[in-house]
Amino acid sequence: MERLARESGGLDVNSRYAYLLWCRDFADTSVVARAGGRLAGFITGYRRPAAPDTLFVWQVAVGPDFRRRGLASRMLGHLAESVRSQGVRFVEATVTPGNKASLHLFESFARANGADLTRDVLFSEHELGSGHEPEVLQRIGPLVRPIGEVDGPLARPAGLRGAEDGVRS
Repeated sequence: MERLARESGGLDVNSRYAYLLWCRDFADTSVVARAGGRLAGFITGYRRPAAPDTLFVWQVAVGPDFRRRGLASRMLGHLAESVRSQGVRFVEATVTPGNKASLHLFESFARANGADLTRDVLFSEHELGSGHEPEVLQRIGPLVRPIGEVDGPLARPAGLRGAEDGVRS
């Protein structure tokens, strides 16, 4: 996951240790996609402690060989549907204005699910430091109808143990 985040070119890269902990502690709110024994993509997220009806999407990464195939959309759809049974009705993420792919992902997700999308600056350049674009909160919801089924095998990551091909949450 650390390698894929680095290759993405736009994500803040966490340590391998952080990704391993994430897979251990937040497996229920994250997904990975594998193809041919390779990591094709991942989404890390968590339920907000102050708002347990909200899934916050921390990072979305898709490998260069797997882009423009709808993988991020399928992973997000699967993840959102898997947490709905836990009372999640909203999806949030922060996106910098220059990240057109992520903006499109969340706009498309909201539209496909008949949900509202609101945007507001969560952290400004002042808070993040010079040279960092603002992080704009994308808030989608409420999710009121079931998220569409996603093609392919789906399961939860088990601390990055060996996995069959497919998307895992």
